[in-house]
Amino acid sequence: MGSVMTYSGITTKIRAMQAKLLKPEDFEQIASLKSVAEVTEYLKEKAAYAPYLENMDSMFYHRGNVEKVLYQSLFDDFSRIFRFGGMEQKQFLKTYWKRYEIDVINYCLRIVFNHYQKPMDLDYKKEYFEKYSQISIDALVSSKNVTELVENLQNTEYYKSLKKIQELKTATLFDYDMALELYYFTTLWKRQRRLLKGKEQKMYIRDCGTKIDLLNIQWVYRAKKYYHMLPPDIYSLTIPIHYRLSVEEYKTLVETPSVEEFQRQLENTYYAKKYHFGSDRTIERIYKDCLQKLYLADRRQNPYSIASIYTYLFLKEEEIDALTTAMECIRYGLPRGETLAYLGGVKQ
Repeated sequence: MGSVMTYSGITTKIRAMQAKLLKPEDFEQIASLKSVAEVTEYLKEKAAYAPYLENMDSMFYHRGNVEKVLYQSLFDDFSRIFRFGGMEQKQFLKTYWKRYEIDVINYCLRIVFNHYQKPMDLDYKKEYFEKYSQISIDALVSSKNVTELVENLQNTEYYKSLKKIQELKTATLFDYDMALELYYFTTLWKRQRRLLKGKEQKMYIRDCGTKIDLLNIQWVYRAKKYYHMLPPDIYSLTIPIHYRLSVEEYKTLVETPSVEEFQRQLENTYYAKKYHFGSDRTIERIYKDCLQKLYLADRRQNPYSIASIYTYLFLKEEEIDALTTAMECIRYGLPRGETLAYLGGVKQ
């Protein structure tokens, strides 16, 4: 699958989009701004976002509206890459798109669980979901309760996992979230491995396995630190796949009696030794930094491969996440230093 001929068009297109990503100095500038309106005006000068913001009236300069525009830019980039892809690249991208499908399902689950009014802010996604998705946004947002929402997914691959949760009767929103996450990562692990061949398959197994290991580490840490969960409950919410984090190491982390002991045991793992976690960054930032280093190394060593696609999409998603965080910090009046600390994942 990976070759100069197969990837020449996609790689050229991605390099052009890559040049439009924001630089670290852009975020330093943004952190100094005083309002979401100022951030919006700043982004109007940036090639990646100007086409979507130039006609936006200043009365709509709110975080939610701007965030929609950011995601529209991401989905347009996805569409451009998809158009340049061959059959195998398109199959890979269709599986990648499931991440966005699950985000929408999770959002609609929150709507019905919390009895909010019909969400009107998903219309901007409909154009893309009609092209790439198996789910109907109109059907999901019109669901009046969880039972109806699950039934509206009956003709999709998510129905079986969610139906099992619904039949528990006492299921919580967290249970539905975890069912979707477990399904998603299990699907990634199994399906993409069958699609890819040779060097690309080895690279993908390493990257996907690393992501799952790091997510399990993150989830175990959060379960202990924020929710004080017991080992049996922690086992139920992690992904039952192990790559470089052995089963024994995983069990040790889950069963440590305290967060402090968890951090000491974590230092003995492959990931702590390779990436030098340190103590000044949050576990969430460590997860993202490790993946970024891995993906950038993949693309550098194999520029004409599937790595060029998923590395760019990862970087674009991270940029949007950083912009959303920055706008939230600015909206709450945080000073520049604190905003930059949040963007860098530095512990407060």
